[in-house]
Amino acid sequence: MIERACAAEGHDPLGRPAAGSSIAPAPAPEEGLQARRLADCPVYRISPTDSNRFVMLIDPHEAASGYVSVVEIFDVGGRTPPNTHRRAWESFYVLHGQGLAVAGGKRLPLVRGDSLRVPPGVEHVIENTGPTRLYCLTTMVPDEDFAALIRGGVADRLDAEDLAVLGGA
Repeated sequence: MIERACAAEGHDPLGRPAAGSSIAPAPAPEEGLQARRLADCPVYRISPTDSNRFVMLIDPHEAASGYVSVVEIFDVGGRTPPNTHRRAWESFYVLHGQGLAVAGGKRLPLVRGDSLRVPPGVEHVIENTGPTRLYCLTTMVPDEDFAALIRGGVADRLDAEDLAVLGGA
């Protein structure tokens, strides 16, 4: 069973890329090491009218990590469109604010310190229901081109409120 699961994902039973696989081997530990300050992280909106911004923390295009991790900032009243991921697991950790997740037919209130894990194939929406911005650490594994979608958007910036909440002031 392990062999079949690994082979289906392009790996051998030891987790190494299988011969002829398009999956790149893991980088040497020192090659994958990345540290950056908040001020050095690019910020985007997927489109100019979107109510959410993304602070790119881990970009698989830069780090060959295979996953993407962002701080997702929801303006007051902001929300994601309903979305589903074919293979990716997505997680949200609330850093500040309050919101509501609608996923798998459930309505789940979210406040600072809460986490949500959404498996592949489950439609979900995250909405800011509070009086201030909602900040979530959002991670998607594998990336499923989410980072490219974000990077293809419109460059933006963090303001004083964002820097105060995220500790970059």
